[in-house]
Amino acid sequence: MTDEEQFAEFATAHAERLRTTAFMLCRDWHLAQDLTQNALTKLFLSWRRAVQSDNLVAYTQKILLRVFLDHRRLRSSTESTIAVLPEPAYRESPELRLTMLEALARLPARDRAIVVLRYFEDYSVDRVADVLELPVSVVKSQTRRSLAKLRELLAEEQLALFA
Repeated sequence: MTDEEQFAEFATAHAERLRTTAFMLCRDWHLAQDLTQNALTKLFLSWRRAVQSDNLVAYTQKILLRVFLDHRRLRSSTESTIAVLPEPAYRESPELRLTMLEALARLPARDRAIVVLRYFEDYSVDRVADVLELPVSVVKSQTRRSLAKLRELLAEEQLALFA
């Protein structure tokens, strides 16, 4: 099997999960698609080196996080879309999901990345620290602060509903 075929097989199998992770980070399906495509492009360009890694999925997620954080640094990242596609139906509680996504979107990019990796991707503290190249103590403290901020934002939302 050629490198291109191996890459195509990998990209097909993992693109949707990467796009979902990207959406959790940026909260925009169009931007999530762009971030995923950029990450897969970077992966393709370094495929021979990447395929030798111990965990290709983790390697790809690290690329995606770097692409997301780099995008946040760009001046053009403050642009907003005019039309937003509706989210896919969420079986359990769409209202809770929307509220959580709103609160998550209000966190700074790095804090959002930490929370998504810890609780959506189920990474350990050590793995998040490795992926984001941060000290473990920073990941722990930022996780604690981010969760406190999310609780505060969710409480405000709850109060607003009953006001």
